[in-house]
Amino acid sequence: MKKLINKKSIEASCSYCANGKLSPLGDTILCQKMGVVEKEFSCKKFKYDVLKRQPRRPREIEHFEAEDFSLDIE
Repeated sequence: MKKLINKKSIEASCSYCANGKLSPLGDTILCQKMGVVEKEFSCKKFKYDVLKRQPRRPREIEHFEAEDFSLDIE
């Protein structure tokens, strides 16, 4: 596990390593250190590359109505 700048831990994976590059077929990684490896593989030469990480999709915003924000004062 590596620590990120924002102090969250991530699992090492060749799919977002600075030493790897996605193969033309898209199912494997071409690693400078280990050769052709699976996307989930990782080795001791793992170096995190922020630009290769795919962010999670944002959660969908719930739709609210005016009634949700009104106070019922009696």
